[in-house]
Amino acid sequence: MASSNSIETIRVSNTEQTKWVELDATLEAVKAATVSAQTSGRILRLNYDVNDIVPKGAALLEITSKEQGAELASAEAGLARAVALNTKAQQTKNRYEALFPQGAISQGKMDEAIARATSAEQEVSAAKANIIRANESLTYTTVSAPFSGIVTQRHVELGETVSPSQPLLSGFSLSQMRAITQVPQRYIDALKRQPRFKLSLKDGREFSSDKLTIFSFADPLSHSYQVRISLPEGEPNLMPGMWAKARFSSGIIKRITIPKSALIERGELSAVYRKLGQGFVLNQVRIGVSDNHKAEILSGLDDGDVIALDAYRVLLEQQASK
Repeated sequence: MASSNSIETIRVSNTEQTKWVELDATLEAVKAATVSAQTSGRILRLNYDVNDIVPKGAALLEITSKEQGAELASAEAGLARAVALNTKAQQTKNRYEALFPQGAISQGKMDEAIARATSAEQEVSAAKANIIRANESLTYTTVSAPFSGIVTQRHVELGETVSPSQPLLSGFSLSQMRAITQVPQRYIDALKRQPRFKLSLKDGREFSSDKLTIFSFADPLSHSYQVRISLPEGEPNLMPGMWAKARFSSGIIKRITIPKSALIERGELSAVYRKLGQGFVLNQVRIGVSDNHKAEILSGLDDGDVIALDAYRVLLEQQASK
């Protein structure tokens, strides 16, 4: 037993503290997509591959455009023909309208001229729609990135023939990440009362977020609710798949906490030096949540116990006195 005369001590007490629920979380990209072919053709050029960084709007790949170009040329020719027929029909209608009051044109021919003019106008509108469709189909031969990010998967090879709806490339955006965690059903009401998470990454960064998406249904196997936790936009060095610790408050409880300096840890053994009379005795404790400065005591100490503030100093004095 070491003397307590020169050792600084503290009196432990139960204090009201936040009860934290700590869970594992993984990061995922807010924007992730698979671009698919919107036209048919053969892959002519692959400009990006897996792990490449792609700017928004960049041409990811190109598909042969001969067929689409021919469709556009045919649509343009159809429009020219429709315009010519419409011009003739309108001229005929105008001429008949001038002759009809004079009785030179029968009512039947007049009606026929009006119908042909109306039909010709509709043919021009339909031809213009074909031009738009053909132009759109031609633009589909160059597949552009919907957002800036990283290519994660390539589903096609150079020279491969593709058809509409066939997946081409997959990727995600680096601009914003979110954390995904599973909250057990017994804690979901507490989270809804205080919807805020604190996240800790392995590199030491910490985030606090109240922008949560709590799923309204539980997983039938794990009986837990999925929660999405939004992270700050533009935060560097965040990647999908990274692990994080997510914690939230489930209420207020009374607990004993002590400075980490008062704690001795040897493998699975945790202990403090409790004052007894004029000396100290080693007192085993069970610790809960801890950080770099404090540790929560689950058992082994009672309210009012006096312990050494510097446990290792007591240990050294005990060894020196032997």
